[in-house]
Amino acid sequence: MIHQTRRKPTKGSKLGHVRIIGGRWKGRRLKFIEVAGLRPTLDRVRETLFNWLMHDIHGARCLDLFAGSAALGIEALSRGAKEVVFVEKNKKAADFIHKNLQDLEFSNYKVFNTSAEVVIKKNETPYDIIFVDPPFFQEYLQTTLKSINNEKFVTPGTLVYVEREKHSDEIEFPENWERLKEKQVGGLEFYLFSIK
Repeated sequence: MIHQTRRKPTKGSKLGHVRIIGGRWKGRRLKFIEVAGLRPTLDRVRETLFNWLMHDIHGARCLDLFAGSAALGIEALSRGAKEVVFVEKNKKAADFIHKNLQDLEFSNYKVFNTSAEVVIKKNETPYDIIFVDPPFFQEYLQTTLKSINNEKFVTPGTLVYVEREKHSDEIEFPENWERLKEKQVGGLEFYLFSIK
């Protein structure tokens, strides 16, 4: 289901590239628009994450909450996710998500060009896997984790991936989240939780 028209990038917009690491579209390079705060998850981080999710991704309903380049959600679709919901506040970035998904001929997705806060207020159906990778050095993460920790987003067994900048302020993860995996790469630290 498509919620937005497809547009060309504005003149002078800088483009970046991201590569799909595995699954149906392994090796395919995708373009994304470079906008403030958007940084695709590194290849080696995605490779680690999807090794962690190897037995869970196929058939999963996923939420890419701060989609950006949509690298995480598109990787999930390439590897057999049942559906991915992308949330991206920046209009230009959301347009590129549409274009890439259409070029890859996926149909099992939704793209919402709105803020995570709006989706958090309106969401009604929980997910199997949630990717939480907000812009760095902003106060999104703590409030987002608290806001999605309810039956409208998660149920026991839901997996939540969290990526954040290393050495940032201490984060209190919800008590009902079991930390399954964690790793640091360069200036990043990332985690995989399971909801109890």
